[in-house]
Amino acid sequence: MGISARELAAATPASRDRYVDLLRVASLAVVVLGHWLMAAVTTDGQVGNLLAVVPGLQVVTWLFQVMPVFFFVGGFSHALAHRSRPQYAAFLRARLQRLLRPTMVFTGVWGAAALVLQLSGADGGLTGVALRLVTQPLWFIGIYLAMVAFTPPLLRLHERWGWGAFAALAGGAVAVDVLRFAADVPFVEFLNFAFVWLAVHQLGFLRADGMIRRPAVLAGAGLLGATALVALGPYPLSMVGMPGEKVSNMAPPTLALLCHG
Repeated sequence: MGISARELAAATPASRDRYVDLLRVASLAVVVLGHWLMAAVTTDGQVGNLLAVVPGLQVVTWLFQVMPVFFFVGGFSHALAHRSRPQYAAFLRARLQRLLRPTMVFTGVWGAAALVLQLSGADGGLTGVALRLVTQPLWFIGIYLAMVAFTPPLLRLHERWGWGAFAALAGGAVAVDVLRFAADVPFVEFLNFAFVWLAVHQLGFLRADGMIRRPAVLAGAGLLGATALVALGPYPLSMVGMPGEKVSNMAPPTLALLCHG
């Protein structure tokens, strides 16, 4: 027998953060919807990026860019999970099972579909592009797994320094972008795969401990910072990667994306 939403809500412990649950579900939906909406198919079967075809639509990426939400919710969940399973092996095994089981099923199904299409000779053109687009959002799995693995030491930094740990990571992102854009240091931008996403992950720890007491102020400062960086600095308007662009806010992530997050 099924269970109604009302019954499920009544059975949910009062201590559970339902706002974080909402963020988790909504961000998954937005990722799927956003990737499909970005595909622009022409009459001759070619597939491009709608944001490149209509540049004015790039502003909507400020709504559809929800990858920071994943890492924020991840930090929140990892903090609670590690405290309930302080043994590292048990914590790591439980988190990896929750993440990798559905990922492997998804990969297996689409891998089998791609093989069938290839054997039938129908793997080219629009079908091949569709298969690649379906798996494209999985890029973040590797970074997310690294954050799971490093949760214990990151959590200890949070418990000792609180907002100071977040500030140090954010400061690292600032330093990387200064070295990248002002000093033209080669390859330094890749360090922001760690600094930017770990800073957002650290915000999840702060949420778990009730330390974000003025979220509107934090969000407002982030929005103003991202707007100023895009308007005055070398940062593009789009908060997702664009084909052929010299600078991407996404890969590697920039200070503008951290402010957006």
